[in-house]
Amino acid sequence: MTASTRRTVLSLYMRVFRIARSWQAQIGVVGDTETEKKYILHEASTLFRQNQQLTDPETIKRCVEECEARIEIGLHYRNPYPRAMHLPPLGLATQKGRKLRAQQRLRKQAKPVYLQSHDDS
Repeated sequence: MTASTRRTVLSLYMRVFRIARSWQAQIGVVGDTETEKKYILHEASTLFRQNQQLTDPETIKRCVEECEARIEIGLHYRNPYPRAMHLPPLGLATQKGRKLRAQQRLRKQAKPVYLQSHDDS
């Protein structure tokens, strides 16, 4: 990892923690605010630790883009949780053969950047 990449990642990490420190729930209920703050902190620490050993510059770049997208979406909508992806699971494919594989590939390609770190399960 280059020094500039390391600086960018650490800057994002600190930005997430600053956002969590000053986070206010949209409704303003104290319990909701604390729950959302805990979610932000847990999600950030989990994802950053999960990706800590990455060395491929392209993969690191995609993770940084995902983090920036999730920050911007969360601040814009005042909701820290990832937005749902509205694709029916295997809605257009039969259960066997090439059509199923093609449908799975299309679903993977259609996955938004802010959900790349989440499994399909």
